[in-house]
Amino acid sequence: MVKGDVLVLIPARMAASRLPGKPLADIGGVPMIVHVLRRAQAAAVGPVVVATDSADIAAAVENAGGQAVMTRADHASGSDRIFEALGRIDPHGRVSVVVNVQGDLPALDPSELGAALAPLDDPAVDIATIAAEIRKPDERTNPNVVKVVGTEVARGRLRALYFTRATAPHGDGPLYHHIGLYAYRRAALTRFVGLPPSVLERREKLEQLRALEAGMRIDVAIVETVPLGVDTPEDLAVARAMLQGKSQTNR
Repeated sequence: MVKGDVLVLIPARMAASRLPGKPLADIGGVPMIVHVLRRAQAAAVGPVVVATDSADIAAAVENAGGQAVMTRADHASGSDRIFEALGRIDPHGRVSVVVNVQGDLPALDPSELGAALAPLDDPAVDIATIAAEIRKPDERTNPNVVKVVGTEVARGRLRALYFTRATAPHGDGPLYHHIGLYAYRRAALTRFVGLPPSVLERREKLEQLRALEAGMRIDVAIVETVPLGVDTPEDLAVARAMLQGKSQTNR
């Protein structure tokens, strides 16, 4: 695993069409963004900072003992937001690896954050991410489940060839559900945010295709499970039941 100058950034904004204000959604008496913060801190790979455009989100993070940095409100993506945050936090370039953790993963397994860093041990890799084998038949054809198509380069690791909402690759064999958690070399993040949106990115509505179309290398570590992402009120209800169950089990 990459060690040393690693910074974990969690982009969070209040605007969300299906679940407005979701970073502050209450889960067991704790805002969702604080659950994500704590999961990222538990991974113990480096400092964790929330990058936000909301004073309310920043206050919730700081009240929980975390660190937040304010960013512009007009960013098109989380990648743009973390790039601005990186420049504010580390203007002298000491950080060499940046991990982007989505702020709507309150049940993230901290070990998965560490897994995302592992492919960067290979100097040829620009960006690393994670995926899990699809086990549910309906997810194979669900366009909301993003699949990664890759070639195995080591046990439990793929070199990404393509990301798609379609059912791919065709034929017998496993399909992999891509999980949107990324570890960037700093130079790769700088290059990535400077590129214009690519043709396939716009067609599939998948930002990571911009990197592949530009010839950047993305490797994927295979993990056991897909963390619950909270995008809708129904997802939030599931997260509340899941984390409440874990809390009672730990008593």
